[in-house]
Amino acid sequence: MDFIFGTLATDALKQVFHRALRMGIQHRHAMSPANPRPNEPVTLSAWVGTDCDVDALACYYTTNLDLPSGAAGASDNSQVARFHQVSTEWDTVAWGYLTRWEVTLPAQPNGTIVQYRIGGWRTDDPSPEIFADAPDATQITEDAAHHYFVGQAWTMPTRYASTGEKSFAYRVDEVAPPQWARDAIIYQVLVDRFYPGDGVDWAQTTNHSQLMGGTLEGVQQKLGYLLDLGINTIWLSPTWVTVSAHGYDVVDFGATAPHLGGDLALRRLIDAAHSRGVRIVLDLPCNHISHQHPLFKDAASSPASRYRDWFTWEVPPHGYKTFFGVATMPQLNLDHAGARDWMLQQARYWLREFDVDGYRLDYAAGPRPDFWTHFAAACKDVKPDCFLFGEIIDTPEAQHAYVGRLDGCLDFYTNESLRKTFGWKSQSLADYERQIARGRAYFSGDFLMPTFIDNHDMNRFLHIAEGDKDALRAALAAQMKLPAPPILYYGTEIGLNHTASVREGGLEAGRVAMIWDEQQDRTLLNDVSALIHERGATQRRTKA
Repeated sequence: MDFIFGTLATDALKQVFHRALRMGIQHRHAMSPANPRPNEPVTLSAWVGTDCDVDALACYYTTNLDLPSGAAGASDNSQVARFHQVSTEWDTVAWGYLTRWEVTLPAQPNGTIVQYRIGGWRTDDPSPEIFADAPDATQITEDAAHHYFVGQAWTMPTRYASTGEKSFAYRVDEVAPPQWARDAIIYQVLVDRFYPGDGVDWAQTTNHSQLMGGTLEGVQQKLGYLLDLGINTIWLSPTWVTVSAHGYDVVDFGATAPHLGGDLALRRLIDAAHSRGVRIVLDLPCNHISHQHPLFKDAASSPASRYRDWFTWEVPPHGYKTFFGVATMPQLNLDHAGARDWMLQQARYWLREFDVDGYRLDYAAGPRPDFWTHFAAACKDVKPDCFLFGEIIDTPEAQHAYVGRLDGCLDFYTNESLRKTFGWKSQSLADYERQIARGRAYFSGDFLMPTFIDNHDMNRFLHIAEGDKDALRAALAAQMKLPAPPILYYGTEIGLNHTASVREGGLEAGRVAMIWDEQQDRTLLNDVSALIHERGATQRRTKA
């Protein structure tokens, strides 16, 4: 079967995650309403876990961008609101009782960013206060996943309570996803694998971990092809200077990779696309950078480096926190104000100077949701109609924490359901339709969840369907009927496939070079184009 959900890919890991969320004090951004409007009170919820002994909880909050602080229900710089216990709940998997607590914060005017911390303590015990969501349950599951996937034994921590203070944030506003994003039909392009340009041969097409020669000029030259297909939005793989073929280990966020054509080629592509009514979305990895990035090299050179706290040190096995244990991809500490503001500056630059239309945000579950509160505010201030959607490979419950922070996120649960139903044929059509209907009810219309049947991190749909193009047609037909913006992975429309699975050949296995000659399945191309154009026509009729 598929390997889609990363740290939740096995039943054992799902159980680890469930149990971790029932320890310590858990808030997990549980708030109502999820996307507060001006002059609307907000109710926060928190759960005291099976291992945690507190009898008082408080919320320390600010509205002036200062970080809140406090202890035992008192603070010098923050307002304080005391929680009240509302229920006691039994959890069989955690095998213990939880208590649920609530507090309501007062309404705030438009544009206010509310930052807060939640702490709990025993009124008869002077021991240190315990703060919510510290450490992170996601990190526990990442640690467990690392051990599971390398065949090592792993033991669940016996206690989860911590005194490490984590802040949360939400923004009060009337911002909604841009209308154009609701109507978007998105084509995902791996630039290096798409087209090298007219009269230019591929550099090579067999070693999928090395550059193949696709360019931004090549993408520009195929705009007509994409328009004929019915596409109105292009999602480009990372275009910044990197040391890899995939581009997610950025060395310089201030420039476009020379092998893709540099800044001039990107500017020409964006201008050409805009002149034809096509939007351009960049793929931005905020969570991590390359170990060759000057900031990390400076931070690693000395404990006295001004950038030292922009990363997390003394974490095995490499001595610093990384993206899933990959030594060449150190993870930024975006809880640090300096690191956060630096990343916001990078995002604003490309919106302002290149007029890009938004960002697909790589591994958006890495930074905590409050980072995206600040990120979205910064981006929307520069370009109010930019589209910001995250890659959050997690449960719908966890994805819900990003409502009001991002415009949406990729719908991995629907992806799994589409593949089970039409690819693996392990799920009935009735089960699929029920899951889709419930998913639509779970998320509001102001949180867009683009759908897809495959992408660059999984086997292509045609691979799991064992070459059955009728199954592919059925999956795409079902996808195009869903209200969320659809994403088409490059080459799906012409039957692009691969031989080795991602389990055998690594994630690169499905990142093959696009076919532009007679090997294209033109019949399939016409059928897919018809589905896309019918979706576009349906959207226009609905709006008329």
